[in-house]
Amino acid sequence: MATSIKNKIKSIRELKNYTQEYMADQLGVTQAGYSKIEKGRTILSYVKLVEIAKILEVSVEDIISFDSQRYFNNYNTVKGNSNNGSILINSNSDEALKELYEDKIKLLEKLLNKTEEELNLYKRKFGQLL
Repeated sequence: MATSIKNKIKSIRELKNYTQEYMADQLGVTQAGYSKIEKGRTILSYVKLVEIAKILEVSVEDIISFDSQRYFNNYNTVKGNSNNGSILINSNSDEALKELYEDKIKLLEKLLNKTEEELNLYKRKFGQLL
């Protein structure tokens, strides 16, 4: 059974640890508006698909051809080590994991900055909290 574009977008977003709020902010829409894209409740234009691909740092073709099962088979191949029973991840996944962690760090830094901005706004508005 073929996976729909909306499910592929959601899978890639989740692999990158992006929230719907982050995606919505990047697209200039509300979180509810973005949610409708992933639920298939809004028509997804090619232009919007290109914008989503850019945010996810993939090509439109990558989204269209994305196969989560193949992704996990390629990047998370687990091999047992007969010497000590430890598990090794396929070395091809090192760069992908690094990119995912770097993306997550960037997102967390943005969230931290946003929180600090809001805190400073509240301090100016209501004074220092005890």
